[in-house]
Amino acid sequence: MNRTILTVPVQRIDGESASSFQDLLAIEEPLEIRLGDQAVSITMRTPGHDFELAAGFLFTEGILEGSHQIHRIRRTPVAGNPRQAGNSVTVELNAGAEVDFKRLERHFYTSSSCGVCGKASIDAIQMQGCPVLPKDSPVVQSEVIHRLPEALRRQQAVFERTGGLHAAALFDPRGNLVLLREDVGRHNALDKLIGAEMLRDHTPLHDKLILLSGRVSFELIQKGLMAGVPIMAAVGAPSSLAVETALRFNMTLLGFVRNGRFNIYSGASRIL
Repeated sequence: MNRTILTVPVQRIDGESASSFQDLLAIEEPLEIRLGDQAVSITMRTPGHDFELAAGFLFTEGILEGSHQIHRIRRTPVAGNPRQAGNSVTVELNAGAEVDFKRLERHFYTSSSCGVCGKASIDAIQMQGCPVLPKDSPVVQSEVIHRLPEALRRQQAVFERTGGLHAAALFDPRGNLVLLREDVGRHNALDKLIGAEMLRDHTPLHDKLILLSGRVSFELIQKGLMAGVPIMAAVGAPSSLAVETALRFNMTLLGFVRNGRFNIYSGASRIL
């Protein structure tokens, strides 16, 4: 079983006094994602749900269309030692499954500092053929939105012990928690969540909403759109490009969902 928490000795300084104790840290390690015999990406992640992360990444980047293309996902053996698997996952495709391998050689819009202009980034999503969101549905009561942060925190097991993880949580319109994933990376947490649902053939997620534990940037909106998520809520602030993208694709975007209040940046018709 992958470890997600590491215990380390720490010196705490409080004013002029010092004390020693054991602190708990969220583990961060690299994961290589491979598609067949081709390396696609290396991401820093919290170990756990690695197959979901690999599937979710390939799906939200528009490389895979769905689970029907996947034959299996396996650990990649360490070179020279086939019995030992390292921090690498290989996604094997079914016979006849076609992917755009040239896309793998082009730049992904996965960094908020990538320097690509906003219009080009948004147009790229449209070219990827993201699912069309259902118009004005689902409809969610404001009181349900207010309950989401507490429901998320109650289920963040590793965060409660370390304080060092982001979370992405999937809810139904009544506020029932469907699934939660944690990771040191916001993008990884969302990819794990979406990957889990994609592998279960639950995508597009037209009847669900997602809550993010931090701020929401363009690339998180991009991933949500690829999964067909109509409502994206965040405890933190959205970026300007996140709002622009949500408006373009009719996604409901909520920010600062905490302490009994929230802002609606787009798609207000889905919130009552």
